[in-house]
Amino acid sequence: MTNWVLLVGKLADIDHGKTGLKVLPVRSYLARPEPFASGQHGVINLSRSYAYQSRGYYASLLAAARGHRVIPSVETIVDLSARELYANALPELEDSLNRVLNGGAAVPSSILVMFGQVDDAKLERFGRQLFDWFRAPALKVTFQAGEWTRIRKIEFASHAKFGEAEWTRFYSALDRYSRRSWRDPKVKTPARYTFATLIDSGEQLPPSSVASLKHWARVAQAMGADVEPITRKDLPRLANFDALFIRETTSPSNHTYRFARRAQQEGMPVIDDPVSMLRCTNKVFLNEIMIANAIAVPPAKVLSGIEDLADIEDTLGFPVVVKIPDSSFSRGVFKVSNPSELKSRTEKLFDETDLLLAQKFMPTEFDWRIGVLGGQLLFSVQYLMARKHWQIVHHRDGKKPLEGGFRAVPIAETPPLVLDTALRAARVIGDGLYGVDVKETPDGVYVIEVNDNPNLDHGIEDAVEKDEVWRRLTQWFIDRLERR
Repeated sequence: MTNWVLLVGKLADIDHGKTGLKVLPVRSYLARPEPFASGQHGVINLSRSYAYQSRGYYASLLAAARGHRVIPSVETIVDLSARELYANALPELEDSLNRVLNGGAAVPSSILVMFGQVDDAKLERFGRQLFDWFRAPALKVTFQAGEWTRIRKIEFASHAKFGEAEWTRFYSALDRYSRRSWRDPKVKTPARYTFATLIDSGEQLPPSSVASLKHWARVAQAMGADVEPITRKDLPRLANFDALFIRETTSPSNHTYRFARRAQQEGMPVIDDPVSMLRCTNKVFLNEIMIANAIAVPPAKVLSGIEDLADIEDTLGFPVVVKIPDSSFSRGVFKVSNPSELKSRTEKLFDETDLLLAQKFMPTEFDWRIGVLGGQLLFSVQYLMARKHWQIVHHRDGKKPLEGGFRAVPIAETPPLVLDTALRAARVIGDGLYGVDVKETPDGVYVIEVNDNPNLDHGIEDAVEKDEVWRRLTQWFIDRLERR
């Protein structure tokens, strides 16, 4: 559990009774690290100055060295020291701002953003996005009005100039940022850690059911960790947790990547981490990196245009499988039986993407899914093909997807070549949790893909290894927290 400390230039700078936190002068934090030698500490650095080599600068720099979670980070301090260093954030921020203004809303000459919160409801989204880019206690943003409103400057707000209204806003925003909104009243002894678990209760095929995550919470609690569900609205309070487990379908183009990136910036253990997400969600990349590491994959060809279809019949044969690079859960994957179908299908798909992957079709009754966590085997399951279909999930327009069955297999009874191939493939990607899909054929064992957020459901993936799966998952997070 994170113990938050608020650093100020002088104790008189702030009303202690309204912060709800331990308040220290920056000088004391810099000179006496001993009180912070144990436990998980978060530091909110409200220094009078963040100038290079000032006390405020060193407070954030040394907080990182001491393994403390700090806001603002020294990276944020440097980024906001010059416009050219934060220029890459301006297009996204200005786009968000002008979407509001297109509705006829007026924008003030400047605004204060405190922990991502703004006083003007119509600019709420803009405030959150600014906080995503630059996590700071208080920022001042100055605008240049026009047909397209520009951001003139982003800078740290001087709390020395705050009036009563600004301080009221600040204390409220600080309270929302530093507190947790959920506690299990049955837990008498506070847990050492709290793991945020990102879910979407409306997702049709989530990687873990709510019931499965509740089961994990019971296992984790016995090991000294609380599991708290969060949603995409909870990004501003992510730093209040110790670790993040993403249990939504991931994509670099949606909020799951932003959560992963934020967690990594905070120094939090996270599954899925941003690098794994980028690597696993792109099948073209996976194909290339497996080949580069001498890991067997089905014969394939990257397609960049219709002209690349000419030799498919000779090189891969028919039927052939065509994949959109960032497809998931069997979506965006198509089997075509002849050159005419191939041309028709790829013409449509090239409207969505510049690259496609054509892969030799390898019919099997099931796919092996080997779970790997931290470079070690976690579970082994056979996913059966959906009835009268060639994939494990049969997506039907306007209807509920049909899924095949499963057979959990003891790791000791899984073919060694399947296990070895899956381990090698996962280790190429990273150190997190992966589900490696492997086809076992008369011609050999082939990696189909590596999933960065594999299914992990109670009664399926843990059907053989039981709660050991969940204990090892919990321990993975704890080990990395204790190394900090």
